Amino acid sequence: MRVLRLGTKGTDVMEIQALLRKIGYDPGPIDGIFGPQTQQAVMQFQRDNGLTPDGIIGPNTYRVLEPLLLGYATYEIRPGDTMYNLARRYYSSVLKIVTANPTVNPYNLQIGQQILIPYGIDVVDTNIDYTYEIMERDIQGLKARYPFLEVGIAGKSVLGKNLYYIRLGNGPNQVFYNGAHHALEWITSPLLMKFIENFAKAYMEERNIRGYDVRDIWDQSSIYIMPMVNPDGVDLVLNGLQRGNPFYEDLIRWNRGSLDFSEVWQANIRGVDLNHNYDALWQLSKEAEPLYGVYGPGPTRYSGPYPESEPESRAVADFTRRRNFRLVLAYHSQGEVIYWNFQNLAPPVARTIGELFSRVSGYTLDEAYGIASYAGYKDWFIQEYRRPGYTIEVGSGRNPLPIEQFDQIYNDNEELLLLAAVV
Repeated sequence: MRVLRLGTKGTDVMEIQALLRKIGYDPGPIDGIFGPQTQQAVMQFQRDNGLTPDGIIGPNTYRVLEPLLLGYATYEIRPGDTMYNLARRYYSSVLKIVTANPTVNPYNLQIGQQILIPYGIDVVDTNIDYTYEIMERDIQGLKARYPFLEVGIAGKSVLGKNLYYIRLGNGPNQVFYNGAHHALEWITSPLLMKFIENFAKAYMEERNIRGYDVRDIWDQSSIYIMPMVNPDGVDLVLNGLQRGNPFYEDLIRWNRGSLDFSEVWQANIRGVDLNHNYDALWQLSKEAEPLYGVYGPGPTRYSGPYPESEPESRAVADFTRRRNFRLVLAYHSQGEVIYWNFQNLAPPVARTIGELFSRVSGYTLDEAYGIASYAGYKDWFIQEYRRPGYTIEVGSGRNPLPIEQFDQIYNDNEELLLLAAVV
């Protein structure tokens, strides 16, 4: 992590600001700008933790902050320790500690034994720009807290970032949710990550969510979630173009000479629109490109040189081929609409399910037309498997949607995400 000080700007500053607020300090607005109020909050944190109060987040301060960012501490058992006392000391609970340490006997702690202690704070922040690095750390934190989660890697992006998936449940009914095919639509990644956290927490606590029996869903279904299909594009949008990027000159040319990718870039790092890169009337998508002023790699709608030319779309398709998904959800933004059909190939039950999704979310059920109806993931899934597949367009306004919309988006979609696993 880079050194953060007065005047520093970026998504990493925003992440620290969100953490400081979460643990009881006031950094001012969570805006990614390391201003005087953030500096004062850092200094108070440093004083409270025996650090030099210089208001700079360097290696020593970051070392203390990192366990809080992950959401858990590694602790070595000492004489007199009990689960109850440790839970009080770390603002945690006995249940959280026992869950995170399934091989440890809580009634027979051994001196020198190392355990994980989750803090009494959530892992996934929903008030920040959600980068790949933040997501990766959150996945590590969730896996530590909830070791019953299955975490895997479906493939890698062009720049070698992991395409993570998380599995909830171990039942025979397999479903698949994915987010952030499009770079500007990164808000779909924290949506899916927060759902994972809330589902895992409810499973641990043996409680329902919105009347749904989470333990029953766990036994009946396997929910596979890939929260960020396009990590290179998301980081380009949120962190800007970095000098070391191997496509640096190309990206500027593809972006018509501009260094600003924050409001236009939907594609992956090679300028291919991943949701036009699947083999579902791909040729029609290709033929339609000139109608939209697309003549090669660029911010949006370029379908690539051939279907699944990109490692990201190929990984998603291969991941699908290796499993027996009854239903898939591809999350996008914006419009508050659910697209459910492709070339009239969806089975009759798909519309019935779509109407249920519409009812619980308040979103409109519709069909896509024109170039938007070709070569997308849900199009390919419906074509190949003749099973229900949906594109869910969350939020309203203009991409990228402001993070201030997150709470409404999550509220609209939580029951839909639960229902899709049992319907």
